[in-house]
Amino acid sequence: MDVLINVFVALHIIGIASLLGGFLTQMKAMGAGAARFTPAMLHGSLTMLVTGVALVGLNQADDQTVNNIKIGVKMAVLVVILGLVYVKRDEETVEKALFGTVGGLTVVNIFIATVWT
Repeated sequence: MDVLINVFVALHIIGIASLLGGFLTQMKAMGAGAARFTPAMLHGSLTMLVTGVALVGLNQADDQTVNNIKIGVKMAVLVVILGLVYVKRDEETVEKALFGTVGGLTVVNIFIATVWT
């Protein structure tokens, strides 16, 4: 079971890397007002959602304790990110504030995952 959990953790990290990487590659465009949500950002957030739900299930099946409040907060932040990226995915440009919000929420989600114990 540990190997399966570690595989899903790795996939979860790949998802966050895709989301954050997509944001960081658009930083210069954001400064020029031409930023857009890339497919990598959408796929990364979807990957995070699917693997995160799977990780909760796998950890509970393995009789490990899960901090449901932390997971709920992380999921709420991720659903907001996913909603924003999904709704605006086809637009040529996204407002700076909206694009910055997605980047900020992504970083918040990383800090929740790593700092909240």
